[in-house]
Amino acid sequence: MKLNFKTLGLCLAAGALLAACSEPPEIAAKAAKRPDVAPYMGADNGFMTKGWTPGDQASWTEAINKRNQKQSEYSRAK
Repeated sequence: MKLNFKTLGLCLAAGALLAACSEPPEIAAKAAKRPDVAPYMGADNGFMTKGWTPGDQASWTEAINKRNQKQSEYSRAK
C-alpha cells in the first residue's frame, strides 16, 4: 500500500493539533486567591488606588464604584 505525501502531512498535522489539546491548563489564578481574607483587606503595596486604605471596607467600596463608573460606556458617552 502506497501513502502519498499529502495524506502523511495531514495525519501529522492532525496529530500535532490533538497533542496540543491534551496539555493541562496553567492555572495561576487559583493559587493567588485567598478565601480566608476579605477582598477589602488587600495588600499594602505600591499598586493600591489612592484614597484606599487596606482594611477599610467603605473606602474599598467607593474605589470599586469609581472604577466601575469609568468603565461604563453609558457614563462616558454623556
